[in-house]
Amino acid sequence: MPSPLHWDARLLAHVGRLPTTRADRWLRRLSTFANHGRLWVLIGVLIGLKPGASRRGANRGLGSMALSSALVNVVLKRAFRRVRPDLAQVHSGRALRRSPQTLSFPSGHSASAAAFATGLALESPVAGALVAPLALGVGYSRVHVGVHYPGDVVAGMAVGSAIALGTQHWWRVRPTTPARVRTASDAPALPDGEGLVIAVNPRSGRADYDPAADIAELLPGAEVVEMTEDAGVEDVLGDAARAGRAKALGVAGGDGSVAAAAAVALEHGLPLAVIPAGTLNHFARDVGVTTPPEAVAAVVEGAAVHVDVAEVNGTPFLNTASIGSYPEMVRRRDQLSGRMGKWMALTVAAAQVLRRGTPVEVELNGRRVRAWIVFVGNGCYEPRGLSPAWRPRLEDGLLDVQYLRADLRFGRTRAVLATLLGVSEHSRSYREFRVRELRVRMLSGPQQVAYDGETGETATEFLFRKRPDGLTVYAKR
Repeated sequence: MPSPLHWDARLLAHVGRLPTTRADRWLRRLSTFANHGRLWVLIGVLIGLKPGASRRGANRGLGSMALSSALVNVVLKRAFRRVRPDLAQVHSGRALRRSPQTLSFPSGHSASAAAFATGLALESPVAGALVAPLALGVGYSRVHVGVHYPGDVVAGMAVGSAIALGTQHWWRVRPTTPARVRTASDAPALPDGEGLVIAVNPRSGRADYDPAADIAELLPGAEVVEMTEDAGVEDVLGDAARAGRAKALGVAGGDGSVAAAAAVALEHGLPLAVIPAGTLNHFARDVGVTTPPEAVAAVVEGAAVHVDVAEVNGTPFLNTASIGSYPEMVRRRDQLSGRMGKWMALTVAAAQVLRRGTPVEVELNGRRVRAWIVFVGNGCYEPRGLSPAWRPRLEDGLLDVQYLRADLRFGRTRAVLATLLGVSEHSRSYREFRVRELRVRMLSGPQQVAYDGETGETATEFLFRKRPDGLTVYAKR
């Protein structure tokens, strides 16, 4: 019986005998343009310009491509050591101008194409479906120009797809359904936004996006006020609430701005409209408001939900709070962000913390712990491990406590990297529990707390708990 290699060679020979057409030139160009992943980097950058599922898909696709390329070129090709096909049988009109000198099995181009398309599809099925034919075209082009056997391409596609699917082990795909909440009936319908006062943070989100102008167009009856250095969220919304001008409050900005607005809304017993205009918008995504038009539709109809609010030493927060390495990174990021932008500042801040970070000695509800970071979530986060991304519920009444132990042989650099990249729930250094109230006593001296991406007070004792009154938020279900 002929071996698979025999059929592989016969299939390649059959492709080589196909009549020449105008497609030959385009397939050759496609094959060449995909060298070193250039095609997928370009597509990833373009897709990543749009926030949301497309950007997450581009990031997952590019990360999967990098992993699959390393695996194929560094490990698999050296292990199998299959040589390239004989280029003598390739028509001159199809042959590449520069023939590759590397080994053949599996195809690196095919692995990169499949990894990018699969990673993209996991986050954005529509974008993935649009890119899939191009990925298949790159794979076939490698056979068409005679530099790979069909089996090389199939194996490369399998490796790339498997790598992309495997990324879910440590980077789970975010569910499309919002977190479970309680329905609220105490939010008034505000046609055109009449009676709604919205504080806008002009420094949040993309530099080319003007949230104030967008909101004014969507809700012409609302009072839209941009925050300044002298007038923050508390000033803008608090003044409106005390003056009786507001039937509801709104905020357009990142999670820090939303947490500050929630504190004002809780103080005055008013519902809150959250307009996602920040970089990550964790709370807005969990509650099910992913775009400004979705928030506007809920305000106009009076559709709202009731969610839990946590607090630390009396200060409300909606997402997470932490003690240890992360507050230090946030503090340093804020110092640098004016000069180099938020993302670059965070990278530099993380590198600096790697050099000088120290663990903290704490008591957690009487339990003595030596930790690199203590994480407290307003509700239980998924996936488990120190890379929390979303919450299945916003009304569970629980605090999600996770920490990274520092009493093991776990170096400073590895510890902070684990904090940034995520620690598996199966790691010996990781511990977690869930409570309704958490008392933290600092044994190693005063520490600063960070919550919802902002830094808070420095203290030796912290009380985390759920507020008895929840927050009413405009959201359609």
